[in-house]
Amino acid sequence: ITALAPDPRRPGTLRIEIDGQRFGAVPAEVAASAGLAPGLVLDAELRDRLLTAADAEAAFRTALRALERRAFARHDLGRRLRRKGHPSHAVDSALERASGLGLLDDAAFALTYVQTRTARGRGPSRLTTDLMAMGVERSLIDRAIAAEWGEGSDRTAIPRTLAAKRAAQLGDLPRPVKRRRVLAYLARRGFAGRDISDMVAHIVR
Repeated sequence: ITALAPDPRRPGTLRIEIDGQRFGAVPAEVAASAGLAPGLVLDAELRDRLLTAADAEAAFRTALRALERRAFARHDLGRRLRRKGHPSHAVDSALERASGLGLLDDAAFALTYVQTRTARGRGPSRLTTDLMAMGVERSLIDRAIAAEWGEGSDRTAIPRTLAAKRAAQLGDLPRPVKRRRVLAYLARRGFAGRDISDMVAHIVR
């Protein structure tokens, strides 16, 4: 080791240089437990341990930068980290660490996602498809949708507004064509079923 110094970008971590080349950054507790100090000659086992720790730290930093911009589902964030080239063991470590800090919570993520996207005009089936693509468990998705679209709620209020707006945009098209296009538009947004068909039939007369 030719240099060992605190990393100014990440308190609690130390930058390591080996033979004058930057090796990576590791948590200070890892450095302390390994007895790292300038002049220490690393054997193969210790070098591998430090490399694993440095990989995990790098993946965690990438995860933090992503989470500073927006929330992620756990699986989706892991997929993002792997696409950026972080090894699987480092990704798993970073996700566990972020979860332990309360930065990843798929139940909370699903609830917030459903609330915000519902307000933007997305329906239950589209929300389910989107969240499943992000790797959120179906039980968490169902719970989030039930919280937003519970028994007794008016499930046609949002699609009714969307359908009326879309029907007006379609102008004087023949009634069957207009109904079909409005239904297709609503289906893309996640609204389908007999109640939706009946509602569109009432709007497009």
